[in-house]
Amino acid sequence: TMSLCEHALSLFRGAVGTVRPAPMLKRALKLQGDGCPQLLVKGQAFPLKRDLYLVGFGKAVLGMAAAAEEILGEHLTRGIISVPLGIQESLRRAGMQEMLLKPHSKIQVIEGAKNNLPDAEALKGAVAIQELAEGLTADDLLLVLISGGGSALLPAPIPPILLEEKEKLTKMLASRGAAIQELNIVRKTLSVLKGGGLAQLAHPAQVVSLILSDVIGDPLDIIASGPTAASSHSVQDCLQILTKYNLLHNLPKSVEMVLSSSPTKPTAPESYSHVSNIILGSNTLALGEARRQAEGLGYAALVLSAAVRGEVGRVASLYCQLIQLLCLRLAGLGEGPLSDELRGNLLQLAAELQIPGSDLDEFLWALRGLGPDRPVCVLAGGETTVQLQGTGKGGRNQELALRVGLGLHRAQASSPQGRCEILFFSGGTDGQDGPTEAAGAFCSPGLVAEALQEGLDVEAFLRNNDSYTFFSRFQGGHHLLVTGLTGTNVMDIQVILIRAM
Repeated sequence: TMSLCEHALSLFRGAVGTVRPAPMLKRALKLQGDGCPQLLVKGQAFPLKRDLYLVGFGKAVLGMAAAAEEILGEHLTRGIISVPLGIQESLRRAGMQEMLLKPHSKIQVIEGAKNNLPDAEALKGAVAIQELAEGLTADDLLLVLISGGGSALLPAPIPPILLEEKEKLTKMLASRGAAIQELNIVRKTLSVLKGGGLAQLAHPAQVVSLILSDVIGDPLDIIASGPTAASSHSVQDCLQILTKYNLLHNLPKSVEMVLSSSPTKPTAPESYSHVSNIILGSNTLALGEARRQAEGLGYAALVLSAAVRGEVGRVASLYCQLIQLLCLRLAGLGEGPLSDELRGNLLQLAAELQIPGSDLDEFLWALRGLGPDRPVCVLAGGETTVQLQGTGKGGRNQELALRVGLGLHRAQASSPQGRCEILFFSGGTDGQDGPTEAAGAFCSPGLVAEALQEGLDVEAFLRNNDSYTFFSRFQGGHHLLVTGLTGTNVMDIQVILIRAM
């Protein structure tokens, strides 16, 4: 029999495989050649009256563009993509040729946004994309490829704002604790291309956006700051955020000018009738594939949520309660005061973390219906946050795995978890977790027990945010998952596997 680790690994690889750029595009995008050629996207038809152009920006866009060019062939007139600095070299080194454009490609690649921050190179890419969009006619079609990281790769501040000024403002907001959603609203308001700007500039051409989502809930106006989606925010929202973080009175003159002359209402949705935004890949899609594979391996498989977010300690606590509840069920103790208490804690935590709640009720009902001896696989996705306190090395996935392992080890001392074999895994679908070469880690209560017996202070590792060092030191690091860059990104995936021993 395969170990739980091998099962979890195969589920993670299956999930990531389904949102890799090439297979994803080939499933969704077709070209029909005859008399009047048309582009078919997930069954929707877009006639090609004249020229077909392509632009793109984001961490996964290089692979998407390579696949798109292969599908479009001679019909593609010209393209420009803005991608992270050094990505072509990284993919070449990793032997991922299928993610690279062919020699003599019609698509120009501009690399920028070092360390995921907008810079002069990214600005050059944004300006080139802007000029292409502005030159289109009503008979042209613009295919736009968007993935996470697109925001930093498409900086085009509204003149006279300088990139440095916009960056400084964003950094000040971040340092005062502004959430990513708030940062994006401010960025969009001060940008030529974000918040629907690119779609407006391309008018009257037909615009078709293919989107790989790295944001919880797949909101079109938030992914890469929504360059082809109607913005749901106005200048008022931007001013409110600047007021909230006490920045309204020390803004650069240029920012004040732009804010005072911006239209107060967002552009009306009917101004986007020439645009089709299509989500090609998302965390939900990846989890669906993992679920299918888990069922194939004989598990009763359930997806908890693709929207798990919140502080890593609270999320770990949620998973610990859930796993204990599952173990009681496997031990035939599914009803009783202990499981009622766990169920109550779970629902309360889910409400606090704002994980869509009704799902959890249904989810717990579904658990009741499972055969008692059937192994269980619970899948979830999203993105946790870590408040850095230490100086160690790790990432949110490794820290989450270690916290769950420790929490379960503690709980075993005080509750009859039955004879349960448990594995918890968390990994980043982009193949990176924090500043480490690991994508994530596997952990179990047994692993933590063993580490404690060997005299390792697991809590000290966690206090120092040093989960990577813990996993690499222990058992030769084989509980770390190292995949290398995957060329895609739909946030993180968690896998819980439980079977009776």
